[in-house]
Amino acid sequence: MEHSHDLIPGSKSRVVELHQPCPSCSSSDAYCVYDDGHGWCYSCNYFKPSNENDESEVYSYQYLPWRNIDKSVFERYAAKTKCNSAGKPISIGFEYPNGAVKIRQIDKKAFHSVGDIGKAGLYGRNLFPPGSARYITITEGEIDALSLYQVLHAPVVSVQSSVTAVRDCTVDRAYLNSFERIYLCFDNDEQGREAVRRVAKLFDYNKVFAVRLVRKDANDYLAHDEAELLKKTWWNSKKYLPDTVVSSFHDFERILKEEPVKGIPYPFPTLNHMTYGIRRGESVLITAQEGVGKTEIMHTLEHQILKETSDALGAIYLEEPKKRHLQALAGIELRRPVHLPDYDPGVDQVYGALQKVVGSDDRLHVYSHFGSDDPEVLLDTIRFLVSARNCYYILLDHITMVVSGLGGEDERKALDYLSTRLEMLVKELNFALIFVSHVNDLGQTRGSRNISKIADIRIDAVRDVTSSDPVIRNTTKLTVSKNRFCGRTGPAGELLFDPQTYLLSEFGAANDNVPDSRDQALAS
Repeated sequence: MEHSHDLIPGSKSRVVELHQPCPSCSSSDAYCVYDDGHGWCYSCNYFKPSNENDESEVYSYQYLPWRNIDKSVFERYAAKTKCNSAGKPISIGFEYPNGAVKIRQIDKKAFHSVGDIGKAGLYGRNLFPPGSARYITITEGEIDALSLYQVLHAPVVSVQSSVTAVRDCTVDRAYLNSFERIYLCFDNDEQGREAVRRVAKLFDYNKVFAVRLVRKDANDYLAHDEAELLKKTWWNSKKYLPDTVVSSFHDFERILKEEPVKGIPYPFPTLNHMTYGIRRGESVLITAQEGVGKTEIMHTLEHQILKETSDALGAIYLEEPKKRHLQALAGIELRRPVHLPDYDPGVDQVYGALQKVVGSDDRLHVYSHFGSDDPEVLLDTIRFLVSARNCYYILLDHITMVVSGLGGEDERKALDYLSTRLEMLVKELNFALIFVSHVNDLGQTRGSRNISKIADIRIDAVRDVTSSDPVIRNTTKLTVSKNRFCGRTGPAGELLFDPQTYLLSEFGAANDNVPDSRDQALAS
């Protein structure tokens, strides 16, 4: 199969490698290599020149004005123009903070890079210290960043392209969050608008503003001598809001034709029957008094999600060290409590079991301690895990621990706020949240009644921890007391905890982990 390179007039080069991973963007198959050595990405327009160089040519590097951008702005961003011996501009080099250089051809819109451009982050970040101004603007290209800076004389940085926008902003997310407002000034096309939607999810919407361009991009305003119009457009930017209102039959039809929401099955059949499983876009609250074994239930659910899906998961266990958490997952896989000295099979076997459960790097994200009573820290961490790390499932054990240092009325207000924002986040980012709350003697969620009110599903766990009967003492009764999805409430099965294996199993369930009777379960 042959392709002509449409950016090189008269080129007769032929493709020698098709569908290669792009060295610049996240595309896994849009990059092609040609027989003369040059390469081209049909996703992000990355261009790698051929290996043929005329070593006899002498070049100079200068700060030059271009496309109505002043020389002083190029100098501010250290963007030099490469000129041949006749003084003709050939390309412009944009150096990123990590030393990588993205090079733009002058006579055609083509790019190539030198250095690790994939991890370079935002262009221009090094020019503006964190929090050095109230606002920062992100553009879709380096030339647009220079154009907007010339108009605003305020911090402006750039992603490499719409395709890499989320990746670039994720690299420098903490830096961007140091500013009070984040303005998104991407190209006025569908790719730019989609990039705005994806980047906006990385941050609290209260600080994200969308610059609604009429022309194609920021530099297009300068090309038409409309610098003042560009400034006015920026100042008229509004807070970014996702598309939340639909009103046409076309939208209604599209929504109805969406794939039905399918839940990940619970490992407990009765609970699965009651709820139809764990779904994205819903919050599941598990309540119990202290010491009942909620963390063991959470471990079992986490293991189930990791085994049933290939999706990333965020595990936030505020009272559990990371090592104990990883041992718990490996222990379920090995069917033995590997954290206890009597059952420890050795680090290698535990690590092997953990690898089998998790499956791949960057899938399980464990966060165990915040060191803060500020709910915003938790909310921002969850937003990062979902938007930047693609975690479709978040497990939080437990919610009251987030603000445990406040106490009294301050704790109640903080929990009211936190629980409301968590539910909003679940709906906004479309992930599944499974979280824990302690209850008081009346069965009310401790610290705030609102915790129970916002949840889509509430599962109550009760166990007689002081019974002299070992079966009763190790049996947890589940009740679904709230169910927005299908309305089924009531008893949801009894779980037996086996102290020999540290496994939870439901009585009468048809699977290998479930004993046939209580006596058989604890016979050992």
